[in-house]
Amino acid sequence: MTSSVTAVSEGRRGASPALVAALAILVIAAATIAGAWYFQLVLGLQPCPMCLEQRYAYYLAIPLAALTALAARQNAPRGLVAGGLAILALATFANAVFGAYHAGVEWKFWPGPADCTGPVGNLGSAGSLLDRLDTVKVVMCDQVQWSFLGISLAGYNALISLLMAAVAVWGVGRSVRH
Repeated sequence: MTSSVTAVSEGRRGASPALVAALAILVIAAATIAGAWYFQLVLGLQPCPMCLEQRYAYYLAIPLAALTALAARQNAPRGLVAGGLAILALATFANAVFGAYHAGVEWKFWPGPADCTGPVGNLGSAGSLLDRLDTVKVVMCDQVQWSFLGISLAGYNALISLLMAAVAVWGVGRSVRH
């Protein structure tokens, strides 16, 4: 029993920071996108156009974090692994900024894009309007559909993306030092 505990603790100490960072980002990103799909597919909260655009960073982060973790595990050149983490840091930080912008739009701190905020315009003819109303649910970007502790889903996206960016920066910093 003692030898297996020692082996596990040595394995933990031996894991490279880049591997730990990439795996952490992979788990966080996968859990977050699964949560977004849960809100959409199970709870019925339809995403607005800005919500859908915020998912792009996760669609990049999941495979890139997996590839970066694989590269770190296989002892790939340090520059390659650090480059993967740097791209993850930039993408997730940009997504954090975009999420904060979206949260600001929801809370009316600043105006959002005209195509998904404010009143709906150009509804077409009266006959086609009734057909479209039956098939389309318009979700506006400036309306909070769900919040917890006063933070909307866009706000949580900003916080989660900022966390992933910080983990990626930590991984790069620790990898370069080793």
